[in-house]
Amino acid sequence: MALRNILKAGEPRLKKTSRVVTDFNDRLHQLLDDMKETLLDAGGVGLAAPQVGVLRDVILVMDTNREGLSEEEQIIELINPKIVEQSGTQTGPEGCLSVPGEYGVVTRPENVTVTAQDRYGNEFTVSGYGLTARCFCHEIDHLSGILFTELAERMLTPEELESGEE
Repeated sequence: MALRNILKAGEPRLKKTSRVVTDFNDRLHQLLDDMKETLLDAGGVGLAAPQVGVLRDVILVMDTNREGLSEEEQIIELINPKIVEQSGTQTGPEGCLSVPGEYGVVTRPENVTVTAQDRYGNEFTVSGYGLTARCFCHEIDHLSGILFTELAERMLTPEELESGEE
């Protein structure tokens, strides 16, 4: 495993649309392992392959709804993810490893169900609520070249961040 460089806002590759994964091989497994190490090192709750310069439909999301697990055990690998169901709404602060130190108020679904494939190509369905649902949406947006800053109702000021206000 190796740490990958996380691209920052302004990098053109973050605005590109990624491509479907068709080869479930050692290169994909290495990418997933590297992304996992990078995510844990960065202290984030999600990471998309475009953020590490790979334009493929690959994301990692921490399933914060599953308590009692280590951070590594909470990570869900999703290849070719698609949102198939969503309900409710939540509005709150959101940040991104590619936009360090900045947070904005974003409205997302409260509950999300995603279909995807695992590292071997097996299809599965997973659901999440709250922060996990927010992460599914946020990371899947990266696959279409969308950053949360484009969806934010407003960005939070440094004073709001410091005080914990929204």
